[in-house]
Amino acid sequence: MSRLNPSIHSLTFDCTGDPYDLGLFWSELLGRPLADDDKPGDPEALIQDPDGGPRLLFVRVPEGKTAKNRIHFDLRPRGRTRAEEVERALTLGARQLADHTRPDGGGWVMMADPEGNEFCVERGELG
Repeated sequence: MSRLNPSIHSLTFDCTGDPYDLGLFWSELLGRPLADDDKPGDPEALIQDPDGGPRLLFVRVPEGKTAKNRIHFDLRPRGRTRAEEVERALTLGARQLADHTRPDGGGWVMMADPEGNEFCVERGELG
């Protein structure tokens, strides 16, 4: 792999609400803290990956979401079942859009964050 190729620095979420609020949702869901200097009302909020992966950046924009995301997260629960992770996400403010769980336990549950950005919860190590 060439050291001249770019790396992914941030995954950016546009939002019409408070970026801090959306960042707080994802911070709680993923168990990663918001940046120390982020506060309600800021034009952007940031979550760092402690393992060095891409950051999640939440930025206020004037226009709302008008179509399905072209990219989304597929989350795999750790230490919880898919059903427990879905319930936790709902408690944090997510909405369930569709349940694609198969009879064999495979599949996923499609959800949306408080701004409508889709994400999926797959079967985790506990089911």
